[in-house]
Amino acid sequence: MSEGSRVLVVDDEPQIVRGVRVVLRNAGFRVDTAGTVAEALDALAVRPPDVMVLDLVLPDGTGVDVLRELRRYSALPVLVLSALGDERQKIRALDEGADDYVTKPFAAGELSARLRALLRRAGEGTGDPVIEAGDVRIDLGLRRVTKAGHEVHLTPIEFDLVRVLSLHRGKLLTHRQLLTEVWGPAYERETQLLRVHVAHIRGKLEDDPASPRLLITEPGVGYRLVA
Repeated sequence: MSEGSRVLVVDDEPQIVRGVRVVLRNAGFRVDTAGTVAEALDALAVRPPDVMVLDLVLPDGTGVDVLRELRRYSALPVLVLSALGDERQKIRALDEGADDYVTKPFAAGELSARLRALLRRAGEGTGDPVIEAGDVRIDLGLRRVTKAGHEVHLTPIEFDLVRVLSLHRGKLLTHRQLLTEVWGPAYERETQLLRVHVAHIRGKLEDDPASPRLLITEPGVGYRLVA
């Protein structure tokens, strides 16, 4: 829930900061702000928030600099704000530990909804052995997947891919993250291999594989499991 949760907004554009502050306060969040890498790191140390909204371009460095330092000691949920055309920076930020991103200009409802989803996932943790998404049930302990009560046969690789996505449900995972986690570092550029396996999984789990509702593509970036 967002009620009373503290958000640290890191951005050096006054208009963006004002807009984000209004949106998030209206959604029930408490909002702190920082305009530089140094201010962000100080704020994280002195008054740790529940979630952070992070711009990628800052006067004294980048959002990736903040992420790298933060991930040395914290799993704090982080949503990146990025400008259109910053796709390579988005992917880099996600690979460095960001949990999600929203592109400027953003919709107010989407921003607050994404933050609520990050907070829910952080509160749930990732140890739940059974995950449900619609009529799909994923038992991580038994390595068993059912759809509408009927068992679905997944190959070992397909199950490992579903397992990784399930453990990070709601989170956008890059092609590189998925390939490295499931196949290993030597496969981090084999995006076509990943696409083929995702297509096979959709054929088994989605009601309409051509219009997926469970395993969502973020074009050019990666995939997320909606649960």
